[in-house]
Amino acid sequence: MYRQATSGPFKGMNARVTLIAIIMVGAALVYGAFFTEHLAEVLERVRGLVNPFLEWYYVLLVAFLLLFMIWLGVGRFKNVRLGGDNEQPEFTFFSWISMLFAAGTGVGILFWAVAQPIMQFQENPFVADGMSPEAARLAMRLTYFHWGLNGWAIFSFVALVLAYFAYRRNLPLTVRSGLEPILGKRTHGMLGDLVDLLAVFGTVFGIATTLGLGVQQMNAGLDAVFGLSSSITLQLVITAVIMSVATLSVVSGVKRGVRLLSEANFWLSIAVVVFMLLFGPTQYLIALTIESAGDYLQNLLGMTFHTNATIADDWQSEWTVFFWGWWLAWSPFVGMFIARVSRGRTFREFVMGVLLVPTVITIIWIGLFGGTALYHELFGAGGIIQAVDDDVATALFATVAAMDLGIVGVGVSAVLVVLIATYLITSANAGTLVINTILAGGDPEPPTGHRIIWGAVLGLLTAVLLLAGGLETLQSAVIMAALPFSVVVILMVVGLLKALHGERFAARTGARTEAPREPWVDLDDAGIQATPVSPDERHLHH
Repeated sequence: MYRQATSGPFKGMNARVTLIAIIMVGAALVYGAFFTEHLAEVLERVRGLVNPFLEWYYVLLVAFLLLFMIWLGVGRFKNVRLGGDNEQPEFTFFSWISMLFAAGTGVGILFWAVAQPIMQFQENPFVADGMSPEAARLAMRLTYFHWGLNGWAIFSFVALVLAYFAYRRNLPLTVRSGLEPILGKRTHGMLGDLVDLLAVFGTVFGIATTLGLGVQQMNAGLDAVFGLSSSITLQLVITAVIMSVATLSVVSGVKRGVRLLSEANFWLSIAVVVFMLLFGPTQYLIALTIESAGDYLQNLLGMTFHTNATIADDWQSEWTVFFWGWWLAWSPFVGMFIARVSRGRTFREFVMGVLLVPTVITIIWIGLFGGTALYHELFGAGGIIQAVDDDVATALFATVAAMDLGIVGVGVSAVLVVLIATYLITSANAGTLVINTILAGGDPEPPTGHRIIWGAVLGLLTAVLLLAGGLETLQSAVIMAALPFSVVVILMVVGLLKALHGERFAARTGARTEAPREPWVDLDDAGIQATPVSPDERHLHH
């Protein structure tokens, strides 16, 4: 482990990194609590200044990571194993997939599966007429884009790097280990500490943002089921309850607490999906999901490199920049969590699992929930647009209400409230565990006392961001938190390539046997004499 203290209040932790992290986050908490409005103004002003840069920088970075991960999964290193050459995966495939999806995008996809298609349906820069059938098709494509392969490329890259250096190179499971080929011995010094601090900074604000969105949505659900109107007081109470349960869960460890909760989430999600398919406009949903998925894949390359250069509006910064910043800020947390449960898998298994399976699940989920909302707006009584315009957090429950299922609809809304709560708890306890693992110098079992402390810190920060102005402030905070960590991601690419150079699966350097020439030129015309190769020589070459 990196600089683990052996005694005192920071026993088992990297004292210097932990102390600086506490001061840094504590300052943000105090500033946000006493200067709430000023915090919102500062975040919005800084976001406005950096948006023109981020509109192409984040796009280029995420596009590269997607292509890079595909190459790692199918290229010459595809058989490299995250562990020993003959090591077997620690978890079954089902447990593995359910854990990485629950911690990865469970909360976010519940919030945006209806809200984003409806918002893009009203207006987006790629269609002239909003609220038309063409606008509905584009709304689905754009939602798939922000929740599909590109985002999971970010998560999968950070996770693969962490798992490779931890299980293949036997280094501590923390972000700085990915830079060991570059930093060398300085990995153990202040530069390594700085890398881990940037990871903690991004993770803390990334989790707080997601918790804030989830709490707002849970409040909307409680309103739909029990008539508890939306209020900041109720949201703060929900935050306190969620973080208390999450902290108790994380103390039990990954194999018991997080795994069981993740699997429960997964089965409950499947039940909700089946319900939406059977009780919604079934034929339309199946057709729309298939058509939208094909449209997404057909336009993936163009969307990946879209920078909004010729369109004078804020769409790129409000949507793509926000989502890429959110995925980047979450990547240390989700990446480390995925790494913890991915030991023993090959690069090919890892990339295919982490990149493709959650994307397919996401496409189905958005297709059913977003498709149901669009159907009611195009062919039904509507009302969902108005609900989203009034409060974006109500989108999911407004869709269930539009299905007009009576007492059954109320029951479904109650199940969705439970699902949101369990996903919030899963994300919060996994995030708490990851933050402490980083601060403990890579120890996968950090001290229990510090897990409890950071659970409380996350709850307080979420409360401060909610008080500071809701959705806009949450978006600005996560975009700013992601920017410094994006530099670490670039360095991790270099570190991984340097480390892979020594893998025995790498192709050997070849030797040129003849001068370069155009393939259509005869050897005689090129002045090259063909030399026959004997069977013995041919055998040696092979």
